[in-house]
Amino acid sequence: MQDLNGVLAVRPGPEDGSPEISWEDTFFYYSPDGVAPKTTQPFATIMTKNYPGDERSRLDRPDTFRVSIVAGKEAFVDRTGHAPSEPAVHDDPSVTDALMAHPVYGSVGWLAVVNPGRQTDTATCELLRKAYHLARSRHERRTG
Repeated sequence: MQDLNGVLAVRPGPEDGSPEISWEDTFFYYSPDGVAPKTTQPFATIMTKNYPGDERSRLDRPDTFRVSIVAGKEAFVDRTGHAPSEPAVHDDPSVTDALMAHPVYGSVGWLAVVNPGRQTDTATCELLRKAYHLARSRHERRTG
């Protein structure tokens, strides 16, 4: 993916004082100054392990990770067929190469795919671009 200027990838580790559970995961922010925002959520993440309450995703399997993306309401509805606030179809969150509502954050418009591959590569890239543009627009509104 190109033309995503201002993206800051943060990968917590023991040296930065972040919680151990976040070590080795990656959080993507729109931050043109290169400083990790303190009050802004990432627009995308790559998770490499189960978090409490999300064990069904089975990210503890070898070579398994999940890309999670802030989709925006329109893209979320287009991809899932329902609004984020509506009850989700309870997909199996451990299925690989399938785009679905995030098993924990779907209710706030996040989509997720475990081990993106042929079936989800194009959609994942499109959603990441959209999430980037949404994050950039929010930043520009806040900073005037």
